[in-house]
Amino acid sequence: MTTPKKVIPIIAQAADAEMISLYAAHEKIYPRSVSGFFASWRWGVVFLTQLVFYGLPWIEWGQRQAVLFDLASRRFYIFGLVLYPQDFIYLTGILVISALSLFLFTAVAGRLWCGYACPQTVYTEIFLWIERKMEGDRAVQMRRDGQPWSPGRLWRKGGKHLLWLAVALWTGFTFVGYFTPIKVLGMEFVQMSMSSWEAFWTFFYGFATYGNAGFMREQVCKHMCPYARFQSAMFDKDTLIVTYDAERGDPRGARSRKADPAALNLGSCVDCNLCVQVCPTGIDIRKGLQYECIGCGACADVCNTVMDKMGYERGLVKYTTENAMKNKWTQAQTWRHVLRPRILIYTAILLGIVMAMLVSLTLRTPFKVNVVRDRGVMARIVSGGNIENVYQLQVMNATEADQRYKIRVTGLPGLAITSEDVVMVESTQARRLAVRVQAPYEAAAPGTHPIAFEIDALDSAGHLVEKSVFMVPR
Repeated sequence: MTTPKKVIPIIAQAADAEMISLYAAHEKIYPRSVSGFFASWRWGVVFLTQLVFYGLPWIEWGQRQAVLFDLASRRFYIFGLVLYPQDFIYLTGILVISALSLFLFTAVAGRLWCGYACPQTVYTEIFLWIERKMEGDRAVQMRRDGQPWSPGRLWRKGGKHLLWLAVALWTGFTFVGYFTPIKVLGMEFVQMSMSSWEAFWTFFYGFATYGNAGFMREQVCKHMCPYARFQSAMFDKDTLIVTYDAERGDPRGARSRKADPAALNLGSCVDCNLCVQVCPTGIDIRKGLQYECIGCGACADVCNTVMDKMGYERGLVKYTTENAMKNKWTQAQTWRHVLRPRILIYTAILLGIVMAMLVSLTLRTPFKVNVVRDRGVMARIVSGGNIENVYQLQVMNATEADQRYKIRVTGLPGLAITSEDVVMVESTQARRLAVRVQAPYEAAAPGTHPIAFEIDALDSAGHLVEKSVFMVPR
């Protein structure tokens, strides 16, 4: 006996039926301005990072730009350092240091990078400041956005976007100024003679700044940034995070300043929702830690302001740890647990890598030599009965002064250089030369024999040894 199959009837929807969307429309967030301890720190980091970013390209070092990544000539100038593509190991070290620093800061106090130093946060703060200057604070903006268009509203909106575009284009111009001397780039911009790539990256970076900081804002942090997704893997119960003290704050409720919360059976939270209004991602910290929280501390600042007005103790919303909240630890006890073995290991590894990089840079030889045996010229017997091999040497001067280099060769009895053995290389340049090396026929048996080229800088300290082989024909 077969079991009858269930049939799900398909019924046509009525023409006047209401459509239900599975996707919620995005609602614009109007962050309220806030002042306080964490806001001051955030603006301090904004000023510091932008002073460095916008100011570095204009600093001169000798006869050049202090920080310049000259991709065309493959030289990277960082104050007194001149780095070549062969120094890629230092870039690797910087990336490793950045990653470990991110892990360390996250393990200590959550998303400190996101809340204070991330370019998305920094430029969003700048754009929000311009928006408030042009259109007013949160309540004024919401009221004006609900009104029909008028000349005043058009002027404010238009002026805001013009200022946004000015900041964004200046940011893109400065970014390209790290790869093309910024004064030369400025003249090219005025004369409208920028190369296609310079123009592309100036407008591309400017457009990205304008779009991300002006329109997408919290959407970048919530949906585009991968850090928000894997940050929880670096948290534990001793990580400092922005936390709402539910035991002290609940039950919530409005009351007058003179009212006794205990008599009303209420907690310290007056349910003013200001913590939601100042949040740049629009979350309610009273619902617990959420992945959208960037740890900026704006909710803690505004809550402390409310607590001061009500005459209550500060710290209803604060930086603390889950264990500290659960065990009611003092600040000293909390910090003792924050500095746990995991943090000490991260710190030790980070300091070790930083010290290794500094020592490597200090002991770095200010020139490089590449030795390649000339395969176009076979080992041969020349006049006098000697065996000759020809090598191609590339000598790169990593200093900003002309240098002379003495070349010697060792490894076999009677081995000597018969061509030019002193070479002059101009500052930050490379020179390729052919070097003829001869040895007596009886110096070695047929086959290949290891030799070494020793190069000494005559005008500065520096000594390099490069290995190669000498071929003796049969």
